[in-house]
Formats: sequence, C-alpha cells, structure tokens
Amino acid sequence: MQTDQRKSAINKFPLRLVPSVRRGAEEFSQKEGVSLNQFINVAVAEKLAHLQHESWLAARPKPTGANISRGLAALDKPTRNRPDSGDELPEGYASIRSTEEYKQASGRQ
Repeated sequence: MQTDQRKSAINKFPLRLVPSVRRGAEEFSQKEGVSLNQFINVAVAEKLAHLQHESWLAARPKPTGANISRGLAALDKPTRNRPDSGDELPEGYASIRSTEEYKQASGRQ
C-alpha cells in the first residue's frame, strides 16, 4: 500500500533541454556519480532555495538604528564565562567600536 502511495506522489514530467545544457548536465551528473534525473532534481531544488531566500530577504523587516544599537549593546555585555583556550582576543586588540571615528559615524558619542 505504501509503495502505491509513493508512486502516485511522484509525477513524471517530460523535460526538454537545449542540447548544450543537457550535455553539460550529463557530464556533471557523471562526475558527481548520480543519475541525470537526480542531478536535475538537486539543481532545481538549489535554485528554488535561492529564490525563496531572496524572497525572504526582501520581505523581512529592515534593520533599524535602534535594533542595531540593542544588538551591539547585547554583544558588549560582559560574561562570567572565560573564552575557551585559543579563543582569546590577541594581545593589544582594540575594537573598532571604541574608536572616535566609529562613534562619530554611528552617532554614539
């Protein structure tokens, strides 16, 4: 029963590719060690993910100065935890946010 449901969920779709595109897809599918069908499925899925991400980026609220300031303030809060070995800041490190130039540009004087 489950096999029948799976077969009905997968639709066949005749696809016409320009010969040069088909040759390129065949070459790369062979290099990847997958069928041409699998290669095309992955390529379409990647393109859809890219388009959906662009759509999400366009629809999300734009960052405001207030949001950025709150985020930077959260990052500036000290923590009780010491950094793991090797994650310490280098000797003499100074954050760009402590420079007068940055403070003037960001309006944080």
